[in-house]
Amino acid sequence: MRIDIVFDPVCPWCYIGKRRLEKALALRPQVTAALGWRPFLLNPELPVEGIDRTAFLIRKFGSEARIRRLYGAISSAGQSVEIEFAFDRIRHTPNSVNAHRLVRFAARWDKAGDAVEALFFDYFINGKNTGEIGVLLNIGVNMGLDEGALHTYLAGDEDVELIYEENARAHRLGLNGVPTYVFNDQHVISGAQEPQILARMLDVAHAAEAAA
Repeated sequence: MRIDIVFDPVCPWCYIGKRRLEKALALRPQVTAALGWRPFLLNPELPVEGIDRTAFLIRKFGSEARIRRLYGAISSAGQSVEIEFAFDRIRHTPNSVNAHRLVRFAARWDKAGDAVEALFFDYFINGKNTGEIGVLLNIGVNMGLDEGALHTYLAGDEDVELIYEENARAHRLGLNGVPTYVFNDQHVISGAQEPQILARMLDVAHAAEAAA
C-alpha cells in the first residue's frame, strides 16, 4: 500500500500525525505500507532566512495568551505519542523549502522517512534552525548521506521550483491544512487523526486493494 503524507517539517501537528500513523500501522501488521512525503508550505511568504519566532507567532495568532493556549494543547497531544515538545528552545521560524529539499535528496537513498524524523526532532526538541544549510548538512551526514553531494545540492536551486509546484498542486486539490494522508491515490483524510481512525482508513484502502 502506498501512503503519501502531505506535510511541513515546521508543523507540530505533522510530527504528531507521523507518530499516530506509525501507531496505526502497528495496529494493522497485515498491511505493508510504503510511505511518501509530499511538501506543503504553511508559510510560503517567509523570507529565505526565516523570521524571529516570537514576532511570527504574535503576527499569526495575536496575543501571547492565545499562543500559550494553542501550544499547551499541542504539547499535551504530543505527550500522548511520546513527543516532548520544547517550544521554549525555538528562537527562529525557518523557511522550510530547503528542509523539504533535504527530504527529496534523502529519498534517493530510501531515507526520506529518516530525514523527516530528524527534521522534526532537531526543530521541535533541539530548537535548531532547520532553514540553515549547516543544520541540514549535519542532519544529512548523521544519516549517512554524502556531505559533498548534499552541500552542492542544497547550495544550488535544484528542486526549489518543484517544492513550490507541489505546494501549489496541493492547494489546487483543496488541501489547506496538514498533515493530510493519501492512501493509494484514492482515499484522503486530513488532520493529525487518532491512530484508531487512521487504522480504519488502512482497512478501507486494504479492502479496495483486495477487490481490485
